[in-house]
Amino acid sequence: MGIEAQPFYFRSGGSELFAWLHPAQGPLGLVICQPFGYEALCAHLSLRAWAQAAAAAGVPVLRFDYAGTGDSVDADNDAEQLGVWSRCIADAAAQLRRRCGVERIAVLGLRLGALAGCLAAIEHGGIDALIAITPVTDGRRYLRELRVLQGSLAPVARDGGAGLEVTGFRLSAATVARLGGIELAVMAPGSAPAHDVMIIDRDDLPEAARWAHSLTRQGARVQYLALPGYIEMMSRPHTTVVPQAMIAATTQWLRGLGGAAARADAGPEHRAVRSRAAPTSVRLRVGGEEVLEQAVFIDAERTLFGLLDEPGGAAAAGPGDGDGHSVILLNAGATHHVGPNRMYVTLARRWAAHGCRVLRMDLAGLGDSDTRAGRPLNETYPPGALADVRLAVQFMRERYGGGELALAGLCAGAYHCLRAGVAGLPVQRLLMINPLTYFWKEGMTLSDTQDAEVLRGPAIYRERMRSGKSWRKLLTGQVDLRPIARTLAQRAWLALDSDRRNLARRLRMHLPDDLGWELEELCTRGVRVVFVFARDDPGVALLRTQAGSSIRRLAGRCRMHFIDGADHIFSQSGPRAQLEQLLELELMEQELMEQEPLTVRAMSPQRMGVATPMSVLPKSSPLKSSDVP
Repeated sequence: MGIEAQPFYFRSGGSELFAWLHPAQGPLGLVICQPFGYEALCAHLSLRAWAQAAAAAGVPVLRFDYAGTGDSVDADNDAEQLGVWSRCIADAAAQLRRRCGVERIAVLGLRLGALAGCLAAIEHGGIDALIAITPVTDGRRYLRELRVLQGSLAPVARDGGAGLEVTGFRLSAATVARLGGIELAVMAPGSAPAHDVMIIDRDDLPEAARWAHSLTRQGARVQYLALPGYIEMMSRPHTTVVPQAMIAATTQWLRGLGGAAARADAGPEHRAVRSRAAPTSVRLRVGGEEVLEQAVFIDAERTLFGLLDEPGGAAAAGPGDGDGHSVILLNAGATHHVGPNRMYVTLARRWAAHGCRVLRMDLAGLGDSDTRAGRPLNETYPPGALADVRLAVQFMRERYGGGELALAGLCAGAYHCLRAGVAGLPVQRLLMINPLTYFWKEGMTLSDTQDAEVLRGPAIYRERMRSGKSWRKLLTGQVDLRPIARTLAQRAWLALDSDRRNLARRLRMHLPDDLGWELEELCTRGVRVVFVFARDDPGVALLRTQAGSSIRRLAGRCRMHFIDGADHIFSQSGPRAQLEQLLELELMEQELMEQEPLTVRAMSPQRMGVATPMSVLPKSSPLKSSDVP
């Protein structure tokens, strides 16, 4: 793969942007522009693969996060984002010229990133070629698609300024207004973004051919292709498939532009430009407090990558200072270290502003961490996860000494927290959000985590029995009863197994894979165990079934909270804000009780509409949205 990719920060306007430089030696450089929101989470693995392929072909690459997205510093919530992002792209191109000494710049944009790249070329210049992957060419149609997507999960959320929140990501009112007036195919004559343009459309629903014809009429040299791979790339982060046909086509096109040919004058001066040191940390303000954020590799082999946030002002603790809290945030499914809805970025920076040290890491094969030898990419429950977490714990202990260390994560991240605690890693607190399984064996697939769905099945059937339409389908033979029978049989088996384990616990017999025993042992060791569930999440019923009678014995030592109106990944801003407040309370509770006990009582879970302790468990009910395993 050539020279290792290098993380760094650079300035654009009033923001510091996070980026990766994939070095190579050639006259043409490539800037990669990500799509918006949930699509960016799905496409992260593919865009990294695009960068690696281009660099291997002799094209240095810079991929980055726009202001207010990913790992970059937050931006003005009301700013017109397309204008901000086009400025970011122009500044990224300037960075690539300066750091790698390239003569020409190509921009590769995916979906809304393609539109932003086009606008950057038109408004700021300095871009010689454009690669548009399944581009957004009609802003009004794109907004309709976003509203349909959001409406399939929950009511479309608009803020007071008529902005739009979609799957946990926000477009400002000014951005919505500008998008509504953009149609690339009818832009003014002479507005071609570059002389050389490559457009790769989706093969099932192509929509960019009209724009391609418009660019050709304006004198641009256009290559238009309709290729497979879009649906597989954009399905979900944990099922995404890298679009190899698209990557091969773009790499070949870049070679045709001369990107693979090494510069004849690439002597020591050029190499010095390329190796110039880049800042790997940034200082930012959160709630009036200074936070230091830095890119780190956790192990000596530079396999495991993460972002580390810590207090940057007077409250900063030096290396080996054992005071204060430290937290490690583990991947939610296959979503990289920013977390669902960029939640982990918000949590890490808020906690650091309160004096914590927070590492949000990628397990091997996920996000920006490399794979282990012989393992595939994008494993949600990789067998080496425990070893990776152990290295992260060692990294934090060596850096900060003693003090309390917590593990936190959503869904698969919650599972890895539990397994690390059970394995005896030196942690004092587990913050587990919406786990969907508590045991995982090598060779299992994601479909093997559906015991929680089985447990909620009878409740769904009871609800449907109240519908006359369902009865008509049943009586006319339109309902296949076999899946229902399988679900009821599986549920009966799970209930019997729970009874068997309860009896074994009364007899003090320790059965394998007994969640109740594991939780009791954790609490006996003094580990603070906290579960947080969306009210209707199916992992609640699974916990009640698998932990059984231990739940009553653990009341007061193992805490459970419920948040109403939330889906599995907390994609709505209201429930997500409650989650952030609740996690902060659980993380900082002892310190707050020592300093401001009245504040703790005022922020109690009961006042937030959340239930506790663990002995209060709701009945299983349908899951409204589940996007990350």
